[in-house]
Amino acid sequence: MSGKDTAEVEAALTGKQPQSPSKSPTHAVLTQLTRRAAIVQIVTAVVANITIISSGMGIGFPSIAMIELTNSTTSVVLTESDATWFASITSIMCPFGGLLSGYLLDKVGRKKTLYFINIISIVSWAIMSFASRTDSATLFIQLIVARIIIGIAIGLSSTPASVYAAEVAHPNLRGRLTLLTAFCTAIGMLSIYTLGYVFKNDWRFVCMICGIFTVVSLLTVIPLPESPSWLVSKKRMPKAERCLKVVRAIKEENHPEIRAELEALEDNIARFRSAQDGKKSKLDQLKKPEVYKPLAIMCTFFFFQQFTGIFVIIVYAASFSIEAGVAIDPFLSAVFVGLTRVVTTVLMSFISDKFGRRPPALFSGFGMATCMFGLAVCAIHPVKGTSLSWIPTVLLVAFIFTATLGFLTLPFSMNAEVYPTKIRGFASGLTIFFGYTMSFIILKIYPSLVETIGNSNVFILFGCLSMLGIAFVYFFLPETKGRTLEDIESHFRGKKQSSPDSKQEVEMKTMLKANEAA
Repeated sequence: MSGKDTAEVEAALTGKQPQSPSKSPTHAVLTQLTRRAAIVQIVTAVVANITIISSGMGIGFPSIAMIELTNSTTSVVLTESDATWFASITSIMCPFGGLLSGYLLDKVGRKKTLYFINIISIVSWAIMSFASRTDSATLFIQLIVARIIIGIAIGLSSTPASVYAAEVAHPNLRGRLTLLTAFCTAIGMLSIYTLGYVFKNDWRFVCMICGIFTVVSLLTVIPLPESPSWLVSKKRMPKAERCLKVVRAIKEENHPEIRAELEALEDNIARFRSAQDGKKSKLDQLKKPEVYKPLAIMCTFFFFQQFTGIFVIIVYAASFSIEAGVAIDPFLSAVFVGLTRVVTTVLMSFISDKFGRRPPALFSGFGMATCMFGLAVCAIHPVKGTSLSWIPTVLLVAFIFTATLGFLTLPFSMNAEVYPTKIRGFASGLTIFFGYTMSFIILKIYPSLVETIGNSNVFILFGCLSMLGIAFVYFFLPETKGRTLEDIESHFRGKKQSSPDSKQEVEMKTMLKANEAA
């Protein structure tokens, strides 16, 4: 390696410009490779997360179908009890999808899990697209079966794409790419709200559109490379090397960076897979500090996500708007909620990379508490029909905005970061199971809470829990920005970890030595 090339790399380490103003060929190639690798990682993560859009549609579907399904002027209708089951059965099944996700991620890999999600989603949309138009009992059975299937798909989809993105992405991109799951969920919900607003009297046609989209989503998964981390965990080293070269945009054989990364993955997995671990069950592995610590933190994070009212607003968008005193059309209000989620999730991808995870989460909790206390005041002192009737609408949109900045998106994205590779699928699936169980509980008790203690007290309860969530984030939530997955694991194991900057310096110095040796 020439002195000029060495000066370029040293300049990257020190932050100083090299003596010569001209760029060396080596420096130009390194920059080009980095840019190409970033593009490849972004594209693969985006394609993997297209699958999640269908699940977002499934979450929001009851909001657009309930009116027609319970409208006595239509040919077939559901009873009030049947309609309640139609709306809630998905929440019951999501936790089981979360557990199944953990099994499939570890057993068949990230890519085949995405195949499975798309296939069962297609089946669900097809059943609803061709549901009975003449017999209410048959219609109810078909809808329940379809919603059970889509519930499993929603639970399944909460983890695989974000885990895949976390495993293929460079640490500097990982925070942004793991948020794609939340973004695509938001896109799906906005899409279904919009389709419902446009086709108010034909939910079957909406289902057909969703089914066609999911077929396209299935086809896009085919060219994706499998996760190198999973392949290494299964000791499929040749294929792991090929896939790693794809996501790192490196074509050379026996490239030192590829060899170093594969060795690091092997060492990390070997540390978790000792001779005794081979005889231990998953429950035994949960006793390790690098597993039970992040598990406790993430389950608590999901508890606050659910019991601060976020999913209540998402699922009961139209009715919640009415209860909150929003003056505009409730279906249009749902569209605004979906649009706010999409826009804020895009902003969150940049905010997370710049400020990390903790600061946005703290701001999110404060904003949510403020909005809920504001809605409580509006419920106690109604403003509908006055010059201040716009306030509940602003508070509702502001709540979704601030929630998306932290408590709505971060639990899902961080769930893909904090667990060791060997047990990541199982632990993240277990966390999703807990999260959706909490979701089912709050969604089932919310109508009873409103009836029992009133709107204003429910809003106050959500506001108080948001304040407790702030305390949890401040004292317990770790910062993962700029950390490698190995660093995060070492943190929970109790070992000293390097800072993001020093980690990058070590990597560049290693590259420098390899080039000098060559």
